[in-house]
Amino acid sequence: MLPLAKIAATVVTLALISYSVAIITEQRKRKVINLVLVFLTLGVMLDISATTMMIIVSENSPFTIHGILGYSSLTLMIIDAVLLWKFRMKNGSAEKVSRQVHLYSRIAYIWWVAAYITGTLMVML
Repeated sequence: MLPLAKIAATVVTLALISYSVAIITEQRKRKVINLVLVFLTLGVMLDISATTMMIIVSENSPFTIHGILGYSSLTLMIIDAVLLWKFRMKNGSAEKVSRQVHLYSRIAYIWWVAAYITGTLMVML
């Protein structure tokens, strides 16, 4: 594995950890506290960095099934971050997240984890 690919794999794993902290906290508390915003924003930044590095080192077309799954999952997480930031700015940290946003966060996270797992399996095979 190329050095940049190893770095990208590490960075995307850090994104997984960051997203997990953010989404699990939001799901348990049903509130957008600072911890959620910090780790979700960090996760998005790490994810964008890892995706960019993977595109650079990949010899395949960026439009594979895994590529499309990865880009769509990154897009969902960016949308989730925007939704949670907007909710927080409008309602503060004491207000409970709406059922729709709460569900969206869960679905986006599960989709992202599925993309992470498929990428890991592709590298292993």
